[in-house]
This record gives sequence, C-alpha cells and structure tokens, in this order.
Amino acid sequence: MKEYKAWHINGFLALLAAIISFAGGIALIIFGSDQPDPNVFLIVLGILLEVVFIVAVSSLTIVQPNEGKVITFFGTYVGTVRASGLWIVVPFTNKKKVSMKVRNFNSQTLKVNDAEGNPVEIGAVVVFKVTETAKASFDVDNYERFVEIQSETAVRHIAAQYPYDTFSDTAGQSLRGNADEVAAEMMNELQNRLAVAGVEVLETRLTHLAYAPEIANAMLQRQQAIAIVSARQKIVEGAVGMVDSALKQLAENGIELDEERRAAMVNNLMVAIVSDRGATPVINTGTLYS
Repeated sequence: MKEYKAWHINGFLALLAAIISFAGGIALIIFGSDQPDPNVFLIVLGILLEVVFIVAVSSLTIVQPNEGKVITFFGTYVGTVRASGLWIVVPFTNKKKVSMKVRNFNSQTLKVNDAEGNPVEIGAVVVFKVTETAKASFDVDNYERFVEIQSETAVRHIAAQYPYDTFSDTAGQSLRGNADEVAAEMMNELQNRLAVAGVEVLETRLTHLAYAPEIANAMLQRQQAIAIVSARQKIVEGAVGMVDSALKQLAENGIELDEERRAAMVNNLMVAIVSDRGATPVINTGTLYS
C-alpha cells in the first residue's frame, strides 16, 4: 500500500472551537432549563453544541517529532500525518502511531554452517528506520517482528555463502577476512527483504564471529600449523638467499670450492639458519675425502 498525506489543519483552532462549544452548550442548556417554561430551542441548540464539541475532540491528534500517525476511517486508509504538532483530522478516525526513529536490532548469536560445512557462531546488528508508514502498518502483521525474523534469515543465508577463513594462497572472500564486503552484501539482501514492510536498512555489521565450541580447538590447531608452515617457508626462502650470497662472496674473494665442499657448506649453512634451535659448531680436523 502506498503512503499519502492525510487531510489535516491546525488543531489549536479546533481546540479553541471545542472549548467554546462545550462552554456555550452547557450555558444554553442551563439557561433554557432554568426558565419557568423551558426553552426547547435553547436546549436543543446546547445539545448540538455539545455534539460539536465531541466531534471536534475526536478529530484532534498530537504528532510527536519523528513520528507518523496513520489515519483510518472505519477500516479505510485515509492518509498519514507526519508533521509534528497538534492537528485536526477527519473525525471518528483511528489514529495509529508509527515511530520513524532510527533503531537497532541486535540479532542473537546464531549457529550456522559456513560454505565449507564448518559450524560457526555469528551475530549481527541491523540499523533501520521506517520510511513508508502505510506499508509498515498494512502490508505486514508486525513490522518490528518482521525485521527481526528477516534479519536473522539474512544472516544465516550470507554466512552459508562464505567460509569462515581461507587457508590457501588462492584469492577468495571469507567471513573473517572480508567483513566489510560481507556486511555490504547482507545489507543489500536485507533491504530487498524489508522493502515490503516500508523499512530502510541504514547499516549492518557483524558483531560476533567464531567457530562453534565443538571444533574451535581443532581449527585453532589447524591455524597454528598453517602459520608454522608459512613461517618455515619464509625462513627457507631467506636461508637460500643467504647461502647463495655467501657462496658468491667466497668466489669473489678467490676461494674456490669443489662440488662436494660446496654441497657440505650449503648443508651446514642451511642447518644453522633454518634450525629453530641454536646450532652447535663442530670443527672438522680431518678431510672430506677418504
């Protein structure tokens, strides 16, 4: 349902008219009934003024800032009043308040299987506001509950599209490494889901992300092993460069080594550099040749 502006005018004038009608009606009824021969005309006129007072009071409504009043007349939507203040609208209407303030929804911590089938715990916060009061009131049963359910559904769906982390050198997005991209995709999907309720999503952010307790230990060991292998790789690359530089400097200084001595030297240098413990030097007083 499309929102449109309801008819409304300044309510202070209506309030003044209602007070005057009430006071005048009471005065006419008392004055008409106080005579020896009651004046029916004055009594009827006083009753009519009281009816005017009731109608005027029923048409008054107060709209707070960042709030909308959805006006329905015997089940028919007649518009929305967004301007804050005291207004007079169509009499005998139902005036439903719809907040248009920015609000947060913090989802529960959900357990979801990621793209690789690993159970992870994930939670998100959704910042939203109502932009279409008619849709929020009539197109969904309860827009606040609708936002909660759709937000958790979107979080589950997005979490299942990405792995928790990437353990290879190939380029790929993950929940941990691409939080901004994941949040942007979640925001787009959630906006599409909540458009029917007249709700605008302002921001989404992941607030919790972790492996489920049953696999957290194993995944930590896996991460540690990958880190160790990666560190070893870097050490070996550096060691090869250092050995190559050492051999070149020896050659430049006129020290020539045959193939067997070069192999022995490379072996000793690699062991000394790559080893994770301090190397113990051994002095060879003999010869490499038998």
